[in-house]
Amino acid sequence: MEAYTRTDIRWYALYTRSRHEKKVESQLQDKRIESYLPLSRVMRQWSDRKKWVEEPLFRCYVFIHVDEKDRLRALQTYGSVRVVSFNGKPAVVQDREIETIRRILREIHNVEACVDVREGDIVEIVQGPLCGLMGRLVQVRNEDRLLVSIDSIHQALRFNVDRTDVKVVRRFSDVVSE
Repeated sequence: MEAYTRTDIRWYALYTRSRHEKKVESQLQDKRIESYLPLSRVMRQWSDRKKWVEEPLFRCYVFIHVDEKDRLRALQTYGSVRVVSFNGKPAVVQDREIETIRRILREIHNVEACVDVREGDIVEIVQGPLCGLMGRLVQVRNEDRLLVSIDSIHQALRFNVDRTDVKVVRRFSDVVSE
């Protein structure tokens, strides 16, 4: 059997089932697989009380520091879905990116993750009454707006949207290069 060297061990993002991040991390630790689940303290309000809770900074993600063999073992953990990949290859998370996340969380207490959405991107609304609607993200007077084309009459509708309510379907740079 081939021996792995330290250079074969890399950070990867493991995509998990919704609300399974802490369970997956616990199981990974039981398997002696190095993992990192960045947590953020947030105030949650229920009808009868308010409480500080620790929630995953990145929903549905746990970072794993593994070689190829342990990456497959991590995937066999209940609640894990897949290793985040691009173009069919597992995405390697750089050590400096993990250290940046750790450093920020040590120093700043009010941190939230947000989608890297840029003006011009084709986006889809992922929550609320307009869930599933797609359009182009534009800015008007420093406000994010969704531009939805009505092609048959060469018109469009434009309305305010929160970047946390959308996901990127296609990057503006991809559209321009076609």
